[in-house]
Amino acid sequence: MITTNIKPMYKKLLTGGFIVLWGTGGVVWYIFNQKLEETSKKNADYTVNANDFIKEFHDNDSLANKKYVEKIISVKGNVSDKENLDSTVNIKMSDSLSGDYIIYTFQEQHIEEAKKIKIGDNVIIKGSCSGGTYSDILQTRYISIKRAALIK
Repeated sequence: MITTNIKPMYKKLLTGGFIVLWGTGGVVWYIFNQKLEETSKKNADYTVNANDFIKEFHDNDSLANKKYVEKIISVKGNVSDKENLDSTVNIKMSDSLSGDYIIYTFQEQHIEEAKKIKIGDNVIIKGSCSGGTYSDILQTRYISIKRAALIK
């Protein structure tokens, strides 16, 4: 008698587990295949000067992170460093006094344009702020901007 009740219960659990697994797989597939909107076409939540932006994180990174993380930021400043990598380019704007810097990672469609930027160029770059972090190893603070696009 007990074995007869177990089989229908086992089938229900197996079916329920399969449905949950299938649903979770669908959500994961959607997230990984989601297309992000072109950054250069989005309106900036904030337009800032690079040195003021860096100072805001330097003075109170917790408050600045609350304000800027996952917001579109348009930053005007001078390029202090450039790293050409195989498939991408990283641009930095630094504060010469503190050593703190902003680092930009460009969207795929803007990489060739970013490779033409020279150290010392005064540019406007727009992207999504990932936040500021202090590095104990480097003894400096850096602010990451992802999905960047050169505006000017």
